[in-house]
Amino acid sequence: MARLTTTGLTNFVAALWLMTHGALCVALDNPDAADLVSEFQARSEKYETVIYQQAQTERETVLAYRHYEQFLDQELNQAYSALMEKLKGAPKRALTVSQRHWIQYRDAEFMFIASNWTVANFGTSSALSKGAYRTTLIKDRVVGLLNYLKNY
Repeated sequence: MARLTTTGLTNFVAALWLMTHGALCVALDNPDAADLVSEFQARSEKYETVIYQQAQTERETVLAYRHYEQFLDQELNQAYSALMEKLKGAPKRALTVSQRHWIQYRDAEFMFIASNWTVANFGTSSALSKGAYRTTLIKDRVVGLLNYLKNY
């Protein structure tokens, strides 16, 4: 039978406490604030419906992704601007730096997507994959910014 050492017991108790109380260790959102993420998801749905249910051809799907990406860029700019209005001082400067770094990351990801998902590598579906990866990247950032905004 294995013996439980003091260190092992301490680790076990700490793990048990985190499992039972870990949910308490999250940021508190403003309960009176609108559910910005759900509202964004609802606005996104019409674009996703066109892509996944209405577009009949590759050309229509690529065009739908292009429209979706434009919508997401607008949403990204709105979420960023709204958050910038709420912040002051060092947090505002930190968000500016973060966004600049995210744009560099996005651009690098877009270059990777463009160079990897080519017709030579993935055939005609490469255009669809490019649209999906690009829009997912932007959508994730919008959701992240909206989650930050929930605190104000």
